[in-house]
Amino acid sequence: MATFNTDTALRFINCDYLPLSNARVREVLDPATLQRVGQVGLCDEADVQAAIDAATEAQKAWRLIDAKTRAARLHQLANAIEQNVACNREVARLMTLEMGKPFPEAMGELANCAPIFRYYAEMARDDAGKVAGTTQIGSFQHVRYEPYGVSVHIMPFNFPILLMCWTVAASLAAGNACIVKPAEATTLCTLKFMEHFTTLLPGLVSCVPGDAVTAQLLVKSSGTHAVAFTGSVAAGKAVAVACAEQMKPCVIEAGGSDPLIISKHAPLEVAAAGAVTAAFHLSGQICTSAERFYVVDEIHDEFVERFAERTRALRIGHGLEHTEIGPMVSEAARNKVMRLVDDAVAKGATLVCGGRIPPQHTVGWFYEPTILTGVTGDMAILQEECFGPVAAICRVSDFDEAVRLANDSPFGLGASLFSTDLAEAMEAAERLEAGMVWVNNPLIDNDALPFGGWKASGLGRELGRQGLEAFRRSKMVIIDHQPKIQDWWYPYADDVFYRDQV
Repeated sequence: MATFNTDTALRFINCDYLPLSNARVREVLDPATLQRVGQVGLCDEADVQAAIDAATEAQKAWRLIDAKTRAARLHQLANAIEQNVACNREVARLMTLEMGKPFPEAMGELANCAPIFRYYAEMARDDAGKVAGTTQIGSFQHVRYEPYGVSVHIMPFNFPILLMCWTVAASLAAGNACIVKPAEATTLCTLKFMEHFTTLLPGLVSCVPGDAVTAQLLVKSSGTHAVAFTGSVAAGKAVAVACAEQMKPCVIEAGGSDPLIISKHAPLEVAAAGAVTAAFHLSGQICTSAERFYVVDEIHDEFVERFAERTRALRIGHGLEHTEIGPMVSEAARNKVMRLVDDAVAKGATLVCGGRIPPQHTVGWFYEPTILTGVTGDMAILQEECFGPVAAICRVSDFDEAVRLANDSPFGLGASLFSTDLAEAMEAAERLEAGMVWVNNPLIDNDALPFGGWKASGLGRELGRQGLEAFRRSKMVIIDHQPKIQDWWYPYADDVFYRDQV
């Protein structure tokens, strides 16, 4: 296998790093220092087709492997991920240098990758179909599951490796081959992680770096058969439309503007600590970050005071240093956050803390963790996904108003509540319009439970049994082991024409 390096524009096909067939390249800059990290390429039609051809051939062999052996291969892959510590540390370092994630968080992301391959290895081995109660004696009636063929995985920058593993593990377990199109901002770390997949059949997992043109080539190709996408609502809609035109199944995770309710029954110290992580983890660049806060009037001021105290203590700096808040991924991302904060302040919101570029970090795309109070519905920050380190707080009269306003959004990915009142917890689970609800523990996920959103936040689900079903199709099979002429077959008996006319 050719050696991976950051100074050559590469793709990963047939378990090998190959140069691109064209000269479309771009420089990778560290968002904290704006220093050069490396170079990545943007794959064109020839590169995409090469990956599809390799995947098609690999899948022909992979789909014929029995479920037990396939599971064993995925466990071997999980072992490789766990054991190759040097590779993982380099992946994490590159992730930090490419998009600013603090190094411990990058390593934490990688620690969650091997278990998902183990989970789906056993899920697919255990569940291959169902025998139904027969509608006719002597007939064996059942459903079996089969792979689609080649799946496409279009990845975001915020959790580039873990979210890739979520869908790639499910797709491989279902019997497909996979082609990964990484986010432009996290191409190097994704390419480095591909070394783990050399334990599988050549061509079974490929990586084609690129831009929107590359993604379109993959989605629209007749040689790909299912798509998993995570990204913006606009891009998600475009992918869904392109898939619909070809009747191609897709899983779309399109982000959100998640609400977090602080009830009068909230354990305020826990709520303040949890809110800091919910709002500012990864500088707020998480699809399920808490962006819209609804705080009940009688505890509003005390909560804001505790929340702000903890927020001011967060350390800002390079992700390879001791820090909680790294840079945002790009200048454009920071400009959007600044626009939304400025709009809110201009319309009457109060800036409690943050709201500026940190004076000690004027180089790079840093922005201070920001808390706004007095936020109202006419402010853009409640209508758009901010995707930055900003908590927009609205004062509400009671729990019911909080739920109503939380639901008043085109998004519906996740929603959170802090409360020790059991009735409120149960009401939140029932009434909040979101694909996921957290009570007293925001952001957590579980390999065995479905991840995804309602409304504009997406289609389909990742993780859990639903995550496996996204990458396999059902086939109903009827077998009569003792063939005989059925009484309902043509031609009809004469009495059929007369018996209902008497």
